[in-house]
Amino acid sequence: MYQFRAGNQLYCILSILSVAGEVPYRSVKLLGNERVHKKLIMNLTETQVIKNMHTGDTMTCRVFTVSGKGKAKTLRIYKGALPILRWLHPNALETYLDLFWNHKFPGDDAHRERNHRVAESVIMCMRAGIEMRSYYLPDLQIQKRTNQIPCEANLYVAKQLKKVGEMELNKTMFTRMVGAVFSHGTGYALYNTRNAIMKWSGMGEFKTLHSLQEIARMNSEIRTIHAAILFGQSEEIALATLIESDKTQRMEFRFDSIYQHIYFIPMNEMGIRQLRFFTVPDWNEKVLELLFVPEDRSYNQGMFEYDALVDGIYVFSFLDFDIARLVRFREAILNKDMKCEVLCFAYQLLFLQTYLGKKVTYKTLDMNLIETELCVERRNLFER
Repeated sequence: MYQFRAGNQLYCILSILSVAGEVPYRSVKLLGNERVHKKLIMNLTETQVIKNMHTGDTMTCRVFTVSGKGKAKTLRIYKGALPILRWLHPNALETYLDLFWNHKFPGDDAHRERNHRVAESVIMCMRAGIEMRSYYLPDLQIQKRTNQIPCEANLYVAKQLKKVGEMELNKTMFTRMVGAVFSHGTGYALYNTRNAIMKWSGMGEFKTLHSLQEIARMNSEIRTIHAAILFGQSEEIALATLIESDKTQRMEFRFDSIYQHIYFIPMNEMGIRQLRFFTVPDWNEKVLELLFVPEDRSYNQGMFEYDALVDGIYVFSFLDFDIARLVRFREAILNKDMKCEVLCFAYQLLFLQTYLGKKVTYKTLDMNLIETELCVERRNLFER
């Protein structure tokens, strides 16, 4: 017999599938202990007794189905186990059926790939303490001005955004955005490039940004969105994306023209810790306050992108992994004779040395120290 209770592994996997539909089997490792999670999944592809430890109810069924091979291998809920979703929330089953065509999945690679991108993003957000269960979030609308988006960090997946009126549906069809994160008065478009170079689609992204800003304006006090979060498999993907952006012929379509800030988050344990910063109000400003005294700071008033001038050295903080700012910083210092220092975490160092070279010096900081000073805590989504 397998137990179903808030926060255990079965509960977490079902929570993800209830809003993502399917999960790439190779990405189960993002959940934590890969061996333990895969053993649970494979056991539950056979008929088992599942007991709800909160109500005492039981079901005898297969819970999961795993199909496909290689990169196409995918994890879904078994049709006969769908009633278990009501154990998550009274509206979880209906929400799932509405999002995923009454449990009928298109078999083409494009739909599966998109679902997998969304699923990985949902897992990352869940582990960072960002609410991703759509049935716990208010429905969005564009009929009147409200302030209903919760203050705490939350994720609306793209399928939810596309249902907010026909205008938004048409605009978001042109993008690869997988969702949007809202946290403490700030909105972020969310992308997942997985293991491929991110190639921005120009006007399609501008239309998406306009659409997302309209949704935010009608449902919160957020008036403009100028930042995006970009998930990728590793720092090497971020580097390849930056190199590719250097080839852009039309500068107005370069990614830092679309979004002023793009925060790259690698899909691993370090990325999850980095993503938790987004759950803290004004997290980036608080980091800069920790690092520099007020009289040294630039407050974005300098002639180029830097954060402080300390003893004649221009200091640039890369603790946020903002690759849009990094591009502008590199362009500014490329042909100038000045002393520059970049602050980073240890796992970012090789990426920076490859991209910036010996033009600057580097100083690494301990992420534990920043987490402690910002009071970053692991938020438990399943205490409800």
